[in-house]
Amino acid sequence: MDGFERRRELKKAEILQASLDLFMVHGVQKVSISEIAAKANVSQVTIYNYFQSKQNLIDETIVYYVDKSWDEGVEILESNLPFPEKIKQLIFNKKEAADNIHEDFYFYFMKEYNSGLSYIEEVYQKDAIPRLINFFNEGKEEGYIDPNLSNEAILLYFQILKDSMQREDIYEKILPFTEDITKILFYGIAGNREK
Repeated sequence: MDGFERRRELKKAEILQASLDLFMVHGVQKVSISEIAAKANVSQVTIYNYFQSKQNLIDETIVYYVDKSWDEGVEILESNLPFPEKIKQLIFNKKEAADNIHEDFYFYFMKEYNSGLSYIEEVYQKDAIPRLINFFNEGKEEGYIDPNLSNEAILLYFQILKDSMQREDIYEKILPFTEDITKILFYGIAGNREK
């Protein structure tokens, strides 16, 4: 990649970060292209040159958000932290994300996901599932996950949760309970029991 392409990609990332920052605080509907341009320190024309429309910018911002969130999760999963600490960090990250996301952006994200934004499913299938299986195996080896549980059963449980969270009547209620749901996912209803 030459210098021009690097500068172009950097500028695009700056616009996406500015969009994400504004969407997280104000939601999608209330943020204008002019506000994004001002925050990214570019002209509105530059944004349209990169993204052609606000809708395309929103879609690419969602992809950017998914990548950024996934990278943070991978960093935790691949860290040298003890298994219980990894779970705590994952729960903290979910809670922090839920606390910092505007409801409008969250609803927009979920509607896009439900309407077939295949990138999220692609990340889940290609990246998340193999890493989760490694994470489960790590937990089994260290005695934090019942070794008699099959990875297939655990993944089915994740799939059931994921499928139900995609229902509009569920995702409209779930945001305030993100931390609780993540704790139940990892600890069950009995709570955090040390091994």
